[in-house]
Amino acid sequence: MLINCSLYKEGIKQKNLTLEEIPQWIEKFDHIIWAAFHNIDNQTLDFVQNIFKLNDLAIEDTGQTLDIAEANQSPRIVEYQNTVFIMAHLLEYKNDRIETGEMTLFIGPNYILSFRKNSDHRFANIRTRCEAEPELLRIGVGFILYAILDEIVDRYFPLLNKIEMDMELIEKEMFKKKDTKKLIEKLYQLKIQTTDLRHATIPLSEVLGKLHGGRVPAVCVQLQDYFNDVHNHLIRINKSIESLRETISTSVQVSLALATIEKSEVTKKLAGWAAIFAVCTTGTGIWGMNFEYMPELKFKYGYPLILVLIFLAAFLVYKKFKKSGWL
Repeated sequence: MLINCSLYKEGIKQKNLTLEEIPQWIEKFDHIIWAAFHNIDNQTLDFVQNIFKLNDLAIEDTGQTLDIAEANQSPRIVEYQNTVFIMAHLLEYKNDRIETGEMTLFIGPNYILSFRKNSDHRFANIRTRCEAEPELLRIGVGFILYAILDEIVDRYFPLLNKIEMDMELIEKEMFKKKDTKKLIEKLYQLKIQTTDLRHATIPLSEVLGKLHGGRVPAVCVQLQDYFNDVHNHLIRINKSIESLRETISTSVQVSLALATIEKSEVTKKLAGWAAIFAVCTTGTGIWGMNFEYMPELKFKYGYPLILVLIFLAAFLVYKKFKKSGWL
């Protein structure tokens, strides 16, 4: 459905438009049309395509229609004659996992269309921001494109911070003899989240790299420094993601090493106590046999003496293991 459609001239908002009013303004190149859609239906999409003469392949690439919807497409940029097509991922943290939506943009000489799908993110603040800077909005749709991409990239930072905070908590738990299996499960979930974030940011970094420096779309020519700034933010995010992935992998290895060490300690303790009981068992086994001629049978204090010898031998073995750190 149509969320908002505004008409601008010389950086100043003129009025809001309905879908039916758009055709009478599309040929007036001294005006800018900015329309935002959310989970658009087939009928509305066909109407918009006919109004703006959008390329059929570009419409298929949006994945907006019910019959050709494709999940988790890779962010990319494609130029179709006078229209630039850009797709980016919208990420939200829900139910302890990252949900992925899509933002598809069509940028023409005097219009910009945004199609948001499978995401509850709202972008009303972008309109407020752009309308508050008419001198930049006067440049054209390139500034609106910059504002949208900047907002998308900025919303990756809270996700990255959330993963980093979770990682710090897990690192504190690792040396507290917590359940190793649960720790590794948490680390694996963080690894999945960083992968989801990485799938969104790396292709988008390639997209932003094509909006500044060298040959760029005409709508971006006067704003290359702005797109370069967004690109630098994304590069910083990508570096943090790679660092996080390395930290997670290292933490998994440390958790496994700690589990192995803990298991080794338990094994040594069991082996030590088994040796002590083996001494006792040997003593009682020998003197417990019913032979007629045994040295202690006629000795009044033979039984207590044998018990003392058995316990003394067990104590000496215990001291030995205690000194070596096994017990």
